[in-house]
Amino acid sequence: MDITAFDFHLPDNLIAQEPLAERDASRMLIVDRRAGAWRDSQFTEFPQQLSAGDVLVINNTRVFPARLRGRRLPFGGSVELLLAREVKRNVWEALARPARRLRLDDQIEFAGAGLRARVIDSLDQGIRVIEFETNENLDDVIDRIGEPPLPPYINRPGAVDSDRQRYQTVYATERGAIAAPTAGLHFTPEILTKLRERGVRVEEITLHVGYGTFEPVRVADISQHKVAAERFSVSEPTAEKINQAKSNGRRILAVGTTTARALESATSAGGEIKAQSGAASLTIIPGYEFRMVDALLTNFHLPKSSLLMLVSAFAGRELVLSAYQHAVEKSYRFYSYGDCMLVL
Repeated sequence: MDITAFDFHLPDNLIAQEPLAERDASRMLIVDRRAGAWRDSQFTEFPQQLSAGDVLVINNTRVFPARLRGRRLPFGGSVELLLAREVKRNVWEALARPARRLRLDDQIEFAGAGLRARVIDSLDQGIRVIEFETNENLDDVIDRIGEPPLPPYINRPGAVDSDRQRYQTVYATERGAIAAPTAGLHFTPEILTKLRERGVRVEEITLHVGYGTFEPVRVADISQHKVAAERFSVSEPTAEKINQAKSNGRRILAVGTTTARALESATSAGGEIKAQSGAASLTIIPGYEFRMVDALLTNFHLPKSSLLMLVSAFAGRELVLSAYQHAVEKSYRFYSYGDCMLVL
């Protein structure tokens, strides 16, 4: 299938630039796969869509402030790094801007941080391998001077203080993501309480969202695109509870494409999820048969993106693109700080 089959027109004014004042005030488009239909709703109605015994699976990864701003020595030109993958202690692969000016052995200084860095390798797509030098724990320095890694379609000069809290789920505990699992941004403690009061089991997995989740698809034939592996883990108790619910005919609802990828990566051909920690390397495109996920909560994604392909694999490309067209016509808010879609 050609990548152009996943294109759609989105007016710029529908790309959410700020979060709503309240997390759960977002709109929710409910899509019924069996009926091939949808209806407009609000996220506050989400608990009513689940029943006692259903399992809601959330991704507890925590975004760290992965965007660093420094200057190149000795010339003083500004440099921006988006830390993408830790290679080993104090060595990271990073998306660099401007990458063409950052060459092998170039030095970078981060003012007032007691932190320097050196380029030790150059990879494709503007990625540089950076070795950091500091007398402190590098994670502590990054947490102090880094910025939330907001996606480029949020057209602001930089992150603001509120982004540190709002570009993070309320249940984020495991540090390691460079992008938020955005379907989870709508949840509040009150919504989670209502779900549990209905008898819904809330289980946590971890998938540290990396560059692969939002890397552009650069091939025409989508079967040639491979989403880069991302670290994930599913605990023994969580796997046991999910398998028990599945065997009892209960639904497994994944909050976000990252959760869906982790669950499907951990599920055997026989349909049983296995407790494990490793790298999720599964690329989900139309034609993939889901083994574990029965329902999906997700935000609205970019045209021609791997995330849109995953949702299309779950619900059908024509239905998803028709629902997206409806969302555009009804002025839903798109992308990370936008509204959501519940696919049943």
